[in-house]
Amino acid sequence: MNFLLAVFSQTWRSIAETWRTQLLSLITITLSVLIFTFFYLVYSNALQVGSRLDNDLRLIVYLDEQPDANLQQEYQHKIEKFDQVERIEFVGKLEAYDRFKGQLDDSQDVLKDIPKDFLPPSIEIYPRRNLESLSRIKGFSEYLETMPGVLKVQYGREWVERFYSFIQLLRVVVFLSGSLLILTTTFMIGHSIRLTVFSRKKELELLRLVGASNSYIRVPFFLEGALLGALGSTAGIAALYLLFRWIKTNFAGQAAQGMFSFSFFSTSSVCMIIVLSILLCAGGSFVSIRKILSV
Repeated sequence: MNFLLAVFSQTWRSIAETWRTQLLSLITITLSVLIFTFFYLVYSNALQVGSRLDNDLRLIVYLDEQPDANLQQEYQHKIEKFDQVERIEFVGKLEAYDRFKGQLDDSQDVLKDIPKDFLPPSIEIYPRRNLESLSRIKGFSEYLETMPGVLKVQYGREWVERFYSFIQLLRVVVFLSGSLLILTTTFMIGHSIRLTVFSRKKELELLRLVGASNSYIRVPFFLEGALLGALGSTAGIAALYLLFRWIKTNFAGQAAQGMFSFSFFSTSSVCMIIVLSILLCAGGSFVSIRKILSV
């Protein structure tokens, strides 16, 4: 108990004596966490949008002839051999006509003298709604075009490819911002610890001469780094939440709200980010003090 009280006392004293440096470190950690979590939040919401894709993520395979039951099974086997899909629907000529007629609404008179079987039969393929399906959908389309009896394969090519490119760009940005968080946090914690050690060099040497253990010297700096990590990550996430609420209130219109629901991190994700920040800062602090003191 006395050891813990002494350690916490040393930690508080260290922070109080070098509060300007600690404040600079705290601001740096806060901004780093804010930048990283901002891009990660955009990335996670974009993935949720991708998972909610419905008819936009659909391949329509137009056929020259309406397939019988055996040919339908053959088509289904070849499709599932290439990739797993949500479902496969075969649309005959009459069903395609009824769909087209329903889309015309008040203009259905234009079909008066047109035969009901003028539209080609088709296969509607619904891939799994995830990022992996987006990355493979172009190759999937090219594969479907090689099947016998296929006239044309249609899907939202431009929209899907742009969305996938956007997701890939966000993935790179998240990785770079995460690397920035690690580098800046490690540098600032190491710099802060060095300044603290140099300002208390004589005191630390005296502690070692009177028989202070390595743990007694190291633990206060370890706790100092952990405290900065906890405060900085909490402040960064709090700032992100305020920014999220402001953007959602002022820029997420009713139309967007009707299509997609933008959400913040779950409680478990927030806790994980804070814990990782604490471990990162505490680890950086421990490594720095170990190198400096060489004990």
